[in-house]
Amino acid sequence: MSDKRTRYGLRRPTEEDIRAPGFSTPWDAPMIPPFPFRFRDAQIMTLYWRTDPEAMAFLLPPPLEPVGDVACVHIYQMNDPDWIGPYREANVMFGARMPGGSAGGYSPYLVLSSDIGVAHGREVHGQPKKLGEPTIDYRGDLIVGAVERNGIDVITATLPYKQKAAEAADLKPYFDFATNFNLKAVDHIDGRPAIRQITSRRLADVTVHEVWRGPCTVELRANAQLPVYRLPVVEPLEGFFWRGAFTLVAGEILHDYLEAGT
Repeated sequence: MSDKRTRYGLRRPTEEDIRAPGFSTPWDAPMIPPFPFRFRDAQIMTLYWRTDPEAMAFLLPPPLEPVGDVACVHIYQMNDPDWIGPYREANVMFGARMPGGSAGGYSPYLVLSSDIGVAHGREVHGQPKKLGEPTIDYRGDLIVGAVERNGIDVITATLPYKQKAAEAADLKPYFDFATNFNLKAVDHIDGRPAIRQITSRRLADVTVHEVWRGPCTVELRANAQLPVYRLPVVEPLEGFFWRGAFTLVAGEILHDYLEAGT
């Protein structure tokens, strides 16, 4: 009975199918991509600024600890990702580490133009993704990155257009952003906590095609639904424009609050 095909040529899922990793609803047109999936020909602005360490500590869930006093935003033009299709994304990060463990970047704010990306980020990684409109624009000798939410450009960033070549190793001068920490919080339908975890993922099979660096500007505007202004720009540092490809793979659970509390 479990192998019987419906009039649409699909097999009804079994309980084993539903329990298996990577299952997503609706089962006949699933929303969430299974791991791994590849992002090809991504164009990225990465811009760093010095910020307030107390602001970093305020946004960071324990037991994660802040590292340094630098924040960054990645503004992505995802041109050819598996499953999702072309879209745009922005990820605000700063340095963090687990006590006695791994170091990377924590993401308090993410915004993107894809409903699939929002769902995947929140359901799987625990990333606090919201719908918005990041953009990368080329205006003469200037690259302009913007992140719009609710009709407000909450981030506006600028970088000279390809003036100084750099290497892939130059992209992470302040913290290793390829390792990304997130706070995953999901409740049961009856209101009881189901998942409370610090998760970690690291991009795989990273290929960097070109890198350019230069002085940058970063302007933040207040928005109660995307309050990136909580990481104020004390001093703009430097920015990078780069093109590359990478694969999103399964991550790991670094800390489980519910198990730790039992």
